[in-house]
Amino acid sequence: MNECCWLFSSLKRESDYIMPTSNISQVVKIMKLIQLANPLSILDIGVGFGKYGFLSREYLDLWDGGDSYKTWRRRIDGIEIFSDYITPVHHFIYNEIYIGNALELLPNIPQKYDLILLIDVIEHFTFEEGMNLLSLASACAKSILISTPKNMGAQGSVFGNTYETHKFQWKKSHFNGFRQNYLIRDRESIIICLGELATKLNASRLNRIVGRALPFLVRPARTIKACLK
Repeated sequence: MNECCWLFSSLKRESDYIMPTSNISQVVKIMKLIQLANPLSILDIGVGFGKYGFLSREYLDLWDGGDSYKTWRRRIDGIEIFSDYITPVHHFIYNEIYIGNALELLPNIPQKYDLILLIDVIEHFTFEEGMNLLSLASACAKSILISTPKNMGAQGSVFGNTYETHKFQWKKSHFNGFRQNYLIRDRESIIICLGELATKLNASRLNRIVGRALPFLVRPARTIKACLK
């Protein structure tokens, strides 16, 4: 077996991962989507180890060389039901971390957000709880970014946290009822956007399809758009 084949065969499958971490293969796609959304405010539901809070802070606040290393221009809040996961590092990165069940906390959080993250979280809810969570999230955010394993596997309590139990295997069809939705292709995970980010991605996809089908219209369209600015 050559070195490259050995490397990929040795990587864990999505179903081998336990929280509060998540599959490494989806990180780039999720961060590209967060950068595309360019939110001024994020709510990270199910903070866990805090990876997406850290990366969002880095690639939204630091990437463009802001005025100050410790003066944040974006608001990044989090919800975590298991307080033992929270460390001093979390408190440096996040503006506010709410401890408790998102189903109970969301109706009482006064802040409205540009983007809510549900990264490898929704499989820890039953179907009814998960749909309720999505409804509550839709009421307080312009966009929602979700990832969940295609094969979640069996999982119970982890690190003494009973809330790590896997309860429901979500499929792409479960999100079809949301008018604004956009699915990102991924081998291991269902990655789906809801809300304004989905609308933006659908429009971009339509533009690419039209551009390929009717290339002679692309240049005139760009000229018209430039004249209207």
